[in-house]
Amino acid sequence: MQTFLVAVQMVLAILVMLGILLQTPKATGLGGVIGGGGDTGGGYRRRRGLEVGLLRASVVFIVLFVAVSAINLWVLGGS
Repeated sequence: MQTFLVAVQMVLAILVMLGILLQTPKATGLGGVIGGGGDTGGGYRRRRGLEVGLLRASVVFIVLFVAVSAINLWVLGGS
């Protein structure tokens, strides 16, 4: 059981990383880091289409990862 949970945790960790890395940054460059944003309108814009789906999938993967991690700790503590 624990081996299965660790495998699921690894897959979810990879999906979380991919989901976060594939997202489009709101503001790029040094201006976006400091808080400016330059030509992007201050760096504040709504996510649309695929970006919304990717954001929601990332949130689901993160919640699942935390849940599987907690279950894994519970199983590990019981053995």
